[in-house]
Amino acid sequence: MTIAFDPLFRNHDPGPGHPESPARAEAIARWVGERAAPLESRPATGDELGRVHGVAHRNRIRGLEGRTADLDPDTSVSPDSHDVSLRAAGLTIDLCKAVAQGELPPGLALVRPPGHHATAHQAMGFCLFNNVAVAARALQAAGLAERIAIYDWDVHHGNGTESVFYRDPTVFYASSHQYPYYPGTGSSRDRGEGPGEGTTLNTPLSAGSGDDAILEASKDHLEPAVRDFGPDMILISAGYDAYVHDPVGGLSVTVDGFRTLAARWRDLAESVCGGRIAGVLEGGYDVDGLVACIDATLEAWSGR
Repeated sequence: MTIAFDPLFRNHDPGPGHPESPARAEAIARWVGERAAPLESRPATGDELGRVHGVAHRNRIRGLEGRTADLDPDTSVSPDSHDVSLRAAGLTIDLCKAVAQGELPPGLALVRPPGHHATAHQAMGFCLFNNVAVAARALQAAGLAERIAIYDWDVHHGNGTESVFYRDPTVFYASSHQYPYYPGTGSSRDRGEGPGEGTTLNTPLSAGSGDDAILEASKDHLEPAVRDFGPDMILISAGYDAYVHDPVGGLSVTVDGFRTLAARWRDLAESVCGGRIAGVLEGGYDVDGLVACIDATLEAWSGR
């Protein structure tokens, strides 16, 4: 397993009382401890970001460097947020590339801020840049994967990721999420459009759903669809706010549920794309539960 993390991710601070707080990175730093970190974070380049995000959006975030500002009622920046968000995207890219090339085993980029709500032109839902989307485009640009499947198991629908790839037949976006819930998207009727029709699959879950529901959605709907799609690599938007004690989410997935879910997707990757699977941290705001779920995911991916 591979752990990709930088203590600098503590330097993004949306403000007092915000659930996406530096405490998340501090808990991860304690858990990482002396484990070897095979990758150093580096800022994503303008070209890398530009494959997903428009110039106006990138300039707006860059223009807030060194400042504290609210972008919307949920999304704020502090003086170091621009650098941290660039490093989050850069580290996610480098992890995914290393796994795709067989240089590192499957692993997680334990970054913040999260990314799956960020659209091509807008920061929202705690997210500034869409890490998983930027990484997917980097893999394609480098010729490391033509067809990519993204599974988002965060409690919230990844509206930003879906919108980036909604008309793209080369990227399959799959999601299980609480519905209706923020951001209000992710209906099962949304299946992509134009050349991308059929490469989006949402499996909404009702509030209170737990291990059985999310595993059934994966086994009966998402895994077969991804198998039929035939990706060259699988990326996971690994949000852990579906955890049973999370203060933000309303689902009831346990640590063992995430372990089983992660193992199923490891097995799927083994069968369809040579075991090439990597993930990036999205939500997860109960810090003890967050670390336990991360550990369970990596345990499943390492075969322990």
